[in-house]
Amino acid sequence: MAQGVMVFVAKFADNAAEQGRKKVLLPVRALLFAFIDNPYMLTGIQLLDGIAAGLFGVVSILMIADLSKGTGRFNLLQGVVYSAIGLAAALSSIPAGYVVNRFGYAVGFGTLAGISVLGLLFYSFFVPETKDIDMAPEPVAVAAKVT
Repeated sequence: MAQGVMVFVAKFADNAAEQGRKKVLLPVRALLFAFIDNPYMLTGIQLLDGIAAGLFGVVSILMIADLSKGTGRFNLLQGVVYSAIGLAAALSSIPAGYVVNRFGYAVGFGTLAGISVLGLLFYSFFVPETKDIDMAPEPVAVAAKVT
């Protein structure tokens, strides 16, 4: 279901990104998982995964393209960004599993939501808009030699 939603959201994200790259999806999903245990509602909440994936999939590529513009390093930067995301996803299960095992699912998902809010605040205040940044190196002026 999430992938089906993602297709439609990706088109919206593409159009919305022309107004600026810093589109934010609030960490609502983790809070909803913390307090809802109805399986039908949980399935509906998973649609938020499709929204998040559609937005992130489009906007992250656009931000990487903005930052690597004119450098010839798009693939390198994309690999670094997605490697960092994969490493964080793999390592986050260790502390999350500890919190859930020790304090329960509600506290575990609440903790994940809190971490997401910290990420949102960092993103909001410290990550600049990339849409109009020109990262291309300035051309070196070469003086013509007159003989």
